This record gives sequence, structure tokens and C-alpha cells, in this order.
Amino acid sequence: MPPALRVGAAAVGGAFSVPLAWLVLRNLQGAGVLAALSSTTALAPLARSVAVASAVSAATAVLGTAAAWLTMRTDVPLRRLWRALLPLPLVIPSFIGAFTLLAAFAPGGLLDRLLPGTVALPRIGGFWGAFGVLTLLTYPYVLLPVSARLRQLPGSLEESARLLGKGPWTTFATVVVPQVRSAVTAGALLVFLYTISDFGAVQLLRYDTLTRVIYASRLDPPTSLALSLQLGMLAVAVVAGERALTRGPRLAVSPRVSRALLVGLGRWRAPAGLSLLALAVFALFAPVSVLGYWAGRGLLRGSDRASAVVTDPGALSGPLWNTTSTAVVAALTAVVVVLPVAYLTVRHRTRLGAGVNAVVVGGFALPGLVVALALVSFTLRGPLLTASLYQTLPLLVFAYVVHFGAQALRASQVAVAGVPPRLADAARTLGAGGLRRFLAVELPLLGPGLLAGGGLVLLSAMKELPATLLLAPAGFQTLATRIWNATEDAFWSDASLTALLLLALSGVLTWLLVIRRFDALD
Repeated sequence: MPPALRVGAAAVGGAFSVPLAWLVLRNLQGAGVLAALSSTTALAPLARSVAVASAVSAATAVLGTAAAWLTMRTDVPLRRLWRALLPLPLVIPSFIGAFTLLAAFAPGGLLDRLLPGTVALPRIGGFWGAFGVLTLLTYPYVLLPVSARLRQLPGSLEESARLLGKGPWTTFATVVVPQVRSAVTAGALLVFLYTISDFGAVQLLRYDTLTRVIYASRLDPPTSLALSLQLGMLAVAVVAGERALTRGPRLAVSPRVSRALLVGLGRWRAPAGLSLLALAVFALFAPVSVLGYWAGRGLLRGSDRASAVVTDPGALSGPLWNTTSTAVVAALTAVVVVLPVAYLTVRHRTRLGAGVNAVVVGGFALPGLVVALALVSFTLRGPLLTASLYQTLPLLVFAYVVHFGAQALRASQVAVAGVPPRLADAARTLGAGGLRRFLAVELPLLGPGLLAGGGLVLLSAMKELPATLLLAPAGFQTLATRIWNATEDAFWSDASLTALLLLALSGVLTWLLVIRRFDALD
């Protein structure tokens, strides 16, 4: 093993461990940590976080599995259309989903116009508001892995069950469900992790989970750090459970050995199609329609405010540049720093590689709010000149890399596993040095996988909210923070126009990085 590879991977592990290690250290130094963790102010938000995460995970497991089976294994109408549309709620950040819900029910909003004076619109928020928004926006985390598993599942298994006299529903329950259980579990646990780390939706809908309480107590460092450690350990425990239940990620996927069996729905064909239509309407078209309504209304009516986006859409050029440039830098940085870890875990399989891999994955498990608060505390109270990094772009990029680096690592591991070592061996026998072998032989083959991993980091960093709010330099606005500030001030039109721009960028990236690559396997 090259010493440089070992040193590089160890350095990456040390950097990624800073937020969680600093949280543990600061909490050990605090005198009232146990009291803070055991108080009602800590246990009640923790219970609410677990309650909403459990409910959303269960709902998405059912919803995502059903949608995947209908679109992959049945003759439901417009199968290809649904397979393209149903993953698209991934592009909608939770805070935009919550904003559209509030904007739809606001006085003068879309529902108020559609139902003028006929129905008293209810107040939206709390548990049920957060549950609805998060369920509709996160079911693709179950839909995609289950669809991928169903794509690989040979139709001969179901055909055998049908030949033995089992009906379509019995075949689904006894043959299909056991085969996709691991994919459902992995997706549902990812939804659980997403939900407990969510800040935007619960903040706007006024549901006091841990993330909302942590943000509210950010000016009280002992309390916020203690609660952050509690949330961080819960998230790490979820990741550990996911790895134990799914026995870790597999680097190779076996090809489909036979054509999938399509189940005829008969008289249920139309209701199934209507169910998928309803899902697409509520999860995708309704939020976009609300945004379009308020954006169009603002553009037609204008505004007296000097800084209004609806009267000067060019004002979004700055946040757009800040969003894209920072996300691109974070994506490139993530790909570069995790590549040594990918080589170490795939080619050499050492304990060091396994440990660094766990640290990088743990960074993804930590909620963005926890990463940001840990880095705020570290820069202000850490050693040497760390205070000079507070609210700087390098610190913001570092937070993005720590939080989303696992996405680049997974893609890099798959890319490295796909390059036969014999190619490098052949180049070595021809006298090529290590750097030349990498640049001339391996990097061209690694390119597509590295670009895919970097693209996922890019997509995630563009939508990140709490870390950007806490770590961005003064006056530095991204599209996400611009939406957030407009929402907090109830400037619905400005928030909607900015949100449409962010969704358009995210939608293009999601189609290029997720949907197109998924459909290419068909």
C-alpha cells in the first residue's frame, strides 16, 4: 500500500471527525450536560423527533413500495411517465414544501381563490403538517431502491408461484415483499435519518422537534451543544442500524437474468393509475402550482419594496452565482478528498480504510444543523487561529464536504471497483510511474463515477439551509437563504419566484444524475 494513500486517508478521517469529536469534547467539559439532556426541554423534543420520523418512515415504506411495484411490475397506464415523474419530489427541499403548504392556505392564496368564502380554511402546522410534507417529499428514497431491486428480480420466481396456483396479491406478499425487504428497510431508515435532521419544514410549521429547539437555543451554547450531541448520536445510531440490517452497501449489482413479469391489474388498472396521479399531484404539481400562482401574482402586481425580487428579478443573479459557485467548489473538493478513502476501502480493505469510511459516513449521518453548530463552536473556542475562519467561505465549503462527502465516497467506491487492477499492472510493466498510471489509465475510467458523486454533492449543497444560515459570511445569500428570509417575512411572491429558480436548477440536476441514469438501465 502506498504510504501517501495511508496518510491521505488518515487526514481525511481526522478532518471529517472534527464536528462530532468537538461536540463530545465540549459536552464533557460542561458541568450541566446530564441535566440538559435529561430535562423536559430535551426529552420532549426528542420524543417528537422520533415520533414524526417513525410515522414518516412507516408511511413512505408503504407508499414508496406500492408505487415502485405498480410502475415496475404491473400494466398500470402510463408506466414510463410515472417512473419519470414520481422521483421528482426529490428536487423540492423540505422548507419549500412547507412554504407552499402555508402559502396555499394563506389569505389570498391559491385555495382561498379556488374556494372563495365557501370553506373556512384550517390553520396548517404541527405534527400533521410536518408529517404530510415530509412524507410527500421523501417517499422517493424508498421508491428508487425498491424499483432498482424489482428491476433485478427475475420474473421466474413470480411465474413459479403463479403456476402453483397463487394469486397476484398472494404472490406479491409471499414472493416479492421478502425479496425487496432489504431495499425497503434501507430506504425507510434513510427517510428516518432525513426526518430527524430536518429543520426547514418543522421550523416553518412550528413543530418543536430537536432541530427547531437547537436552532432556537443557539445563543445558549451549553444547551445547544448538549442537544446537538443528543441528535448527532441518534443519527449515528440510525446509520449503524441501517448498516447492520442491510449488511452494508454492495459494490456490485448482479444483472437481471430474465424479463420482469408484468401483473395484469384488470378492473384495478384505472384506480391504480388514478392513485399514482393523485400522488404526483400532491407531491409535485400542487407545490409547483402554488409557487407559480404566487410568482405570477407578484410579477403582475409588482411591489413597492426597493429590494423586491418580483420588480427586479435580476437581483437573484447574486444568490444564483453564490449558490452554484459554492456548491461546485464543495463538489470538486469532496470528490478529491474522498478518492484516497475509496482506493483504500476497495483495493486494500484495511482497518484504517474501514475506520475512515465509517467516519465519512458518520458525517452524512450528522444533521447539517449539528455540523454547523459544532463548527461555530470549534472556530470560536478552538485552538490557534480558528476564530479567523468563522463565517468564511472555506468553513462553509468544509461543512458541505463533511455533511455530503459520503455521497461522493459511495460513487467513488463503485467507480474504483469497476476499474480492473490489471490495467494498472500492465502500465507498470511498461514503465509508467504511479502518477502517470493514474492520470493516463485509471482517471479516464473513473471519470463518470466521480462526476456522478460530485453531482450528488452539488445537488445537496445547493439546497442546504441550516449550515448556510449559520456559517455563510455576513451578507452572503444563496437561493436557499433568500427563500428562507422571504418566507420568514411573509413575502410569498419573492419566495415563490426564487424557489422556482432553485427547483429548476435542482430538477435538471436530478434528471441528469438520477432519473436518466436509472432509465438507461431499462
